[in-house]
Amino acid sequence: MNILTFGPNGSGKGTQGAIVKEKYGIDHIESGAIFREHIKGGTELGKKAKAYIDRGDLVPDEITIPMVLETLGNSKEKGWLLDGFPRSLAQAEALDKALKDAGMKLDYVLEITLDRQIAKERIMGRRLCANDNNHPNHIAFDAIKPVEKDGKLVCRVCGGELSARADDQDEEAINKRHNIYYDETTGTMAAVNYFKNLPGTSVISVDGSQGIKEVSQLILKELP
Repeated sequence: MNILTFGPNGSGKGTQGAIVKEKYGIDHIESGAIFREHIKGGTELGKKAKAYIDRGDLVPDEITIPMVLETLGNSKEKGWLLDGFPRSLAQAEALDKALKDAGMKLDYVLEITLDRQIAKERIMGRRLCANDNNHPNHIAFDAIKPVEKDGKLVCRVCGGELSARADDQDEEAINKRHNIYYDETTGTMAAVNYFKNLPGTSVISVDGSQGIKEVSQLILKELP
């Protein structure tokens, strides 16, 4: 089963992706994690991507697409849930072509909707686990609040060290990312609509303002 998931930064799509991954045993492919792996490894693509990410800008297609498609290919047999890509109409068209060329069927499009202001507030409160970026931690939500150990907050799942991404605390950078996502002409919402209108693809759309449990129940109800 192959799933393409959309939602603005702060909508909880990473958390929901981890839940789907656990239930169905598919790979959760998060484009941001792919970027961070390349950046941490000091690859040439990683160095180029970092400059754009630090400014809150969209990483160009010539950097993003080779990273993502390589990872999808490695998960072809197992199945995947792709999170954070495509972010533009041009990327949607490129991904659609690449999937067809590779003989990979897109089974579901999952869209998590969320008000823009609520999304911003959620972004500024989230924390990243050093051991696994898919471990949900947020200082404002009791269900996924980090735990305290030796006077500091650590990951609620594994006890790993937590950090806040610099761009998560930068309102200007957040606004840039959301400007890209909510753009229905060439941005991510244009990509959402592109895939939602593809023949033969099932669409699941849920309200992300609800709690994590409620959202996951709605999603799992629609999946086989």
